[in-house]
Amino acid sequence: MFATYVNCLAVIAGTLVGLLLKKVIKESFKEIVMTSAGLVTVVIGLGMALKAGSYLVMIFSVILGGFVGYALRIEDHVLGLGGWIQRKTSKSGDSVTFAQGFLNASLLFCTGAMSIVGSIQAGTVGDYQLILVKSVMDGCMAIVFTAAYGIGVLFSSLVVLVYQGFFTLAGGWLQPHLGEVGINEMGAVGGVLLLMIAGNLLQIKKFRTGDFLPALVFAPILARFITV
Repeated sequence: MFATYVNCLAVIAGTLVGLLLKKVIKESFKEIVMTSAGLVTVVIGLGMALKAGSYLVMIFSVILGGFVGYALRIEDHVLGLGGWIQRKTSKSGDSVTFAQGFLNASLLFCTGAMSIVGSIQAGTVGDYQLILVKSVMDGCMAIVFTAAYGIGVLFSSLVVLVYQGFFTLAGGWLQPHLGEVGINEMGAVGGVLLLMIAGNLLQIKKFRTGDFLPALVFAPILARFITV
């Protein structure tokens, strides 16, 4: 769990730096921050999505995941959780912005293959290198996202702790079931979700990104049956 703790601390440190920058950045410069965050997220998302081994797995995973997520109203529940955390921890501030920061940062830090592969490596063979590299990247993105969204990004560190902690502790059992192909397809679908976040940041279209989270579950399952 050492690497996961480092990752959480990196997100927290990045959030604190982002809060300091947010205070000195003029409101008129907020669009620059949002645009920068959106464009960087586009680059990260495209890089992940283009590694897909099967675009059929990707499209069916996203469609099926979207249907399930919309039916379960996952985004509403996640935003509700973010709003609840905001009310419990702060008496002031915009609960919607807080919740969006919590949701988008959680997705950004947890949807990549690095978080899964790195956590499994850390838990099974004690190799922390991948997660430590990811920690540096997450810390930098936490700065930008916090400058755009505020302190809600801080609480995404709890999601990182639970998510990566799960794969670290259960890595030995999960690795043979997911397989290299399944993990790769999860990462590619995660890239699609990041592109949705980028669309929100750039105000291209309002995507209900949280509702597509089940796509990450469908990806490794469909990868077992679809090979083209």
